[in-house]
Amino acid sequence: MKTLFCACAASTAALLASPALAETCGDVSIAQMNWASAATMAQIDKIILEEGYGCNVDLTVGDSVPTFTSMTEKSDPDIAPEMWVNSIREPLEKAVNDGTLVIGGKVLKDGGPQGFWIPAELAERHNLKTLDDVLARPDLFQGADDTSKGAFFTCPSGWDCGPISANLLRAWQAEDKGFEIVPTGSSAGLEGSIARAMERGEGWFGYYWGPTALLGKYDMTLVDFGVPFNQAEWTRCTSVPDCSDPQKNAWERGEAYTLVTSEFAKSAGVAMDYIKQRGWDNKTASSVLAWIEENQADPSDGAYYFLENHADVWTAWVSAEVADKVKSAL
Repeated sequence: MKTLFCACAASTAALLASPALAETCGDVSIAQMNWASAATMAQIDKIILEEGYGCNVDLTVGDSVPTFTSMTEKSDPDIAPEMWVNSIREPLEKAVNDGTLVIGGKVLKDGGPQGFWIPAELAERHNLKTLDDVLARPDLFQGADDTSKGAFFTCPSGWDCGPISANLLRAWQAEDKGFEIVPTGSSAGLEGSIARAMERGEGWFGYYWGPTALLGKYDMTLVDFGVPFNQAEWTRCTSVPDCSDPQKNAWERGEAYTLVTSEFAKSAGVAMDYIKQRGWDNKTASSVLAWIEENQADPSDGAYYFLENHADVWTAWVSAEVADKVKSAL
């Protein structure tokens, strides 16, 4: 992604240096994706672009593949606030090189963590840092049908994280070390297993990802695989269901960027500067998502909550003048 990002940064600079650059924003369409962090960021963008830059913002229903396809083929919508690029790396690079899309910036500043997690308090109390450390203590992770074994809670069937998790566990010979995989059935089932263990002060070990409301509510630690991520091995075996000879590997960290159409980059003026600067870390995002869930709120409510309570974060994205305009509208 480094080469792609450098290329897109250069193309963005060229677009913004154009003498035809407009200082006004105009009409802007933003995809509100169907997962919480992206939907909330779309609402944050709407408020800041309308109140701070005078844009007319229209939110459209979005999802990863349909939105990406529409942006490349129809130049609509103008902005996809949070696009996870790992699965679209090749077509995205082509779209950037063709001048169809521009990468506006990294919306998740520290990337999208995914992999194997355990409670932070348990990790600290037992000095569990690596996967080898965790697998040496099946007694700490109850929940398996066979009560003599440790439990690994996997993701719902049909998700690619299931086969990946199984391959990694086989590479570490987790079964021989006293663990069995426990199916969770659904996203709600997976999160329910975490919440239940955390509320009871019990151990929990399994696949999860961020940012999420659950990580904003509970203190969890991402387990270190103890080996570097190997893309060749990931492609050859780690990500291939039922691979016959999985090797030890790390989980590929998710990369989430904001994508914009080249037309928007050319015409948006100072609003494009905002898109390039705007991004938050997982801790902040997860805390906002936790507030939304706890208060049975929606992404729009979450956006106002973020703007009212995290001015130290978002005012760094904009000028003092724009910040004052947004604050006065809250």
